[in-house]
Amino acid sequence: MPRATKGCARKRSRKRLLDKTEGYWGGRGNLYRKAMETYIRAMVFSFRDRKARKRKFRELWISRISAAARERGISYSHFIHGLIKAKIDLNRKMLAEMAVHDKPAFDQLVEQVKALG
Repeated sequence: MPRATKGCARKRSRKRLLDKTEGYWGGRGNLYRKAMETYIRAMVFSFRDRKARKRKFRELWISRISAAARERGISYSHFIHGLIKAKIDLNRKMLAEMAVHDKPAFDQLVEQVKALG
């Protein structure tokens, strides 16, 4: 009786992995061991970078808000503090959108913040 080698289950498993690594450079896409190492590494990077993307976007929004606020003669920190005091609850994503695409509305926010002193 021949020894069991997992037969079609192993072949299916390998095929799934090699399908996922299709297009990778050199042996990373078609040699099973290299493909497995590369795939695991790619998944680690994708997990890490999904978290990093959120930080990067927040950074971008803050830069945009800061630049727009400075054009209107107020610093970012004073602007945000003023919004909190005025009980204006807008997140940084929306503030950045307003700073870029809806300048009159952003001007109104800045005036409200300046009026509070």
